[in-house]
Amino acid sequence: MKKLDGKIAVVTGGNAGVGLATARLFYQEGARVAISGRDQPTLDGAVKEIGVGTLAIRSDVSKLTDLDAFFAKVVQALGKIDVLFANACVARFTPIPDSTEALFDEVFDTNVKGVFFTIQKALPHLNDGASIILNSSFVDAAGLPTTSIYAATKAANRSFARTAAPAFPRGQNKD
Repeated sequence: MKKLDGKIAVVTGGNAGVGLATARLFYQEGARVAISGRDQPTLDGAVKEIGVGTLAIRSDVSKLTDLDAFFAKVVQALGKIDVLFANACVARFTPIPDSTEALFDEVFDTNVKGVFFTIQKALPHLNDGASIILNSSFVDAAGLPTTSIYAATKAANRSFARTAAPAFPRGQNKD
């Protein structure tokens, strides 16, 4: 028996990078996997890479209506969720003097707003004892000159993890 046999795992941003690698691992461990991403061709490629039966849904985590539709489709196709990996993010690097409001909004909308509302929208669809995993990074503490916006989003994710964890002790019903 594999570690995730009979489990439903959801990975936002599961069409590339860390998300794709994680979705592939979840699948190899026996989970039925659903992924999201903003780009249909990479979603199609990810399905081929992960395995037969992977559910891939085009969705932008920065848009709450997309998140609602994504979770509705996941639950309809696979059932309630056992593992949620809030992974979708954008990495844009520029020094503070060259940063723009549009860049700031893009990175924060995906990496902070997207993560927060991914969790919120998923809560009614999680099985008791489900796991929620957030993707963060060392950059929030590294002080690299071109990473200020991105690093701030990862610091926010660490804060979300710290503040949300005590609210949902393992096995507690989230309803």
